[in-house]
Amino acid sequence: MARPETEDMTLSRPVRLNGQTNTSPSFAAGIAVPDTKLAAETTELVRDTTTELIYHHSRRVYWFGSLQGRNRGLSFDPELLYVGAMFHDLGLNEEFRTDGRRFEVDSADEARRFLQRHGVPEDSIRRVWTAIALHTTPGIPQFMEPEVALVTAGVEYDVLGIGYDAVSDSDRAEITALHPRPDFKRRILEAFTEGITDKPETTFGNVKADVLEHFKPGYRRGDFIEIIQNSAWPE
Repeated sequence: MARPETEDMTLSRPVRLNGQTNTSPSFAAGIAVPDTKLAAETTELVRDTTTELIYHHSRRVYWFGSLQGRNRGLSFDPELLYVGAMFHDLGLNEEFRTDGRRFEVDSADEARRFLQRHGVPEDSIRRVWTAIALHTTPGIPQFMEPEVALVTAGVEYDVLGIGYDAVSDSDRAEITALHPRPDFKRRILEAFTEGITDKPETTFGNVKADVLEHFKPGYRRGDFIEIIQNSAWPE
């Protein structure tokens, strides 16, 4: 479960185990998925309730976020990072989708319910909730707790390619061999569009407005200036 903030939980690279190369589906690029009941149940829930696309993407986010944490010398709780990475897009699924709320909040709320059922401390739940809720709000997470910063870093790496060269070719190849990304750019944009098209008002002020502007016929993004000028205030 949640470990002390000051403990460095980044993992060094064990190249071989008992003389054999480690080929575990939970190990790549020197990073392991936490071997805990909470992590195992997280994997099972996300694998059973999301598409293959979102499952593989979410797992890659954990690995790329962990590598960015190692590169930055951050101490982070890998279990919390794993839950944040795995739940971050759950709100795109119809099963977890609510009206009038950003899909990020739907994802974060589902993670909170899951962690509360497992008796995780409230401060740890807050970190995971914040990491998920802010993962499409650039410019803020990087200044927050490591788990918050690294969920966003993992998402930005896998979706946007930000910091692409900060991960070695060999590490990247190990991760994508474990969790491949065929036709990923087109498919993830399709998943974003499907997950938010019925609640376009939730994209105001965030990056998902770009998605609907490209892919939803007739969509017109909210305009901050017009909202101010047309508000109920006389002046």
